[in-house]
Amino acid sequence: MVELSSFNESQKETANTSNEYHLLKRGIWAYFLLLIFEGALRKWVLPGLSNPLLIVRDPIAIWLVYSAWKKNLLPSSIYLYGMILVGLIGFYLAVFVGHGNIIVALFGARILLFHFPMMFVIGRVFTREDVDKMGKAIVWISIPMAILIGLQFHSPQSAWVNRGLAGDVAGAGFGGAGDYFRPPGTFSFIVGTALFFGLLAPFVFYFWLNPKKINKLILISATVGMMAAIPFSISRALLAEVALSMVFTLIAIVGKPEYSGKIIASFFVGLIVLAVLSQSGFFNTAIEVFTSRFNNANEAEGGLVKGVIANRFFGGLVRSLQSSSKIPFWGFGIGMGTNVGSQLLSGDRKFLIDELEWGRLIGELGPLIGLTAIILRVGLTIKILFACIRKMLAGDSLPWLLLSFGLVILAQGGWAQPTALGFFVMIGGLIFAALRTGAVSI
Repeated sequence: MVELSSFNESQKETANTSNEYHLLKRGIWAYFLLLIFEGALRKWVLPGLSNPLLIVRDPIAIWLVYSAWKKNLLPSSIYLYGMILVGLIGFYLAVFVGHGNIIVALFGARILLFHFPMMFVIGRVFTREDVDKMGKAIVWISIPMAILIGLQFHSPQSAWVNRGLAGDVAGAGFGGAGDYFRPPGTFSFIVGTALFFGLLAPFVFYFWLNPKKINKLILISATVGMMAAIPFSISRALLAEVALSMVFTLIAIVGKPEYSGKIIASFFVGLIVLAVLSQSGFFNTAIEVFTSRFNNANEAEGGLVKGVIANRFFGGLVRSLQSSSKIPFWGFGIGMGTNVGSQLLSGDRKFLIDELEWGRLIGELGPLIGLTAIILRVGLTIKILFACIRKMLAGDSLPWLLLSFGLVILAQGGWAQPTALGFFVMIGGLIFAALRTGAVSI
């Protein structure tokens, strides 16, 4: 009887644990869906609640991190607890030494205290099957998303599909080229469109390598949508993200003849898609506009390598270190470099510190603490890089392909803008979950 009772208790404990994990997974899916559709809520569904909805994912992140902490799911990672410590120190420095605004300090600290840890929660709660499911969801969502940005591209800014935040009739489009604007899709800003289709790219290539995992017609449609999104978005960043995913895919299949047929098939599908799209004036206009902006921006910034890669990736850090004598040793205060922080402190949404992420961190936290945060981010990225390489060499290409989008995002992607922060959390968490099947410790 004792043994039977113990067995029943064990069954109950297993069932309770399973239910708890199921609830946490639902919370992660809610975070993901709100990331995709938060802008739609703020523009079209609940425009009167546009400002509160800016942080609609925060309560979910707080609950998930707290629940994971209670269940001892958070790993013993120097990167995790180091960043939490930076967040706590940054909050107190901002209040007592920096700008002194508690609300702004909380808004800045929440990034390090809750959103950064959440990607570790995703990595511990999600399984490989969950990663595949979310990849399929992204592929499905990409089809109507591509249609939407095509409509936004060709519609005037006064059209309903281009309605701005809080129902702004001036439109949500951002400067593009000529009379055309960069479309935000369901997001509040163009950065969401580029990041969404950038996240789509590794999953598209992964499913082409594993076509039995998804409906072929849906995969072809998503591939068309991804290719069309590049000119429609008028985003050089998206072009770079898709190109990087292609390079990572080619590296993954080197020496694997079993993939050659799939790659050749996908290549011909791509050629057919381009041939069909090139016959459409609807698409050709987007290509002309994208080409115009690409050339103009490259000339203005000194070329693609110097302007986009060197200046954007290293520029903020170099400029901040060069002007470190003008930055207080303990920084201006965490949160000051965000749009919300600048709005609350100055009454206007402008860059009070630096538009680029590393420069913002040093400006907010000062040279010592800011560089500590940057070192933690880069160190974590390097560790993930080597873990993904090991998995790829072992025959599992998914973490490596996801890294094609996550490599730059994890090391230097923006945290100040909530949508960019959300994609940082999701790609980090998905890579962790994909790596976990091999018991990789981060």
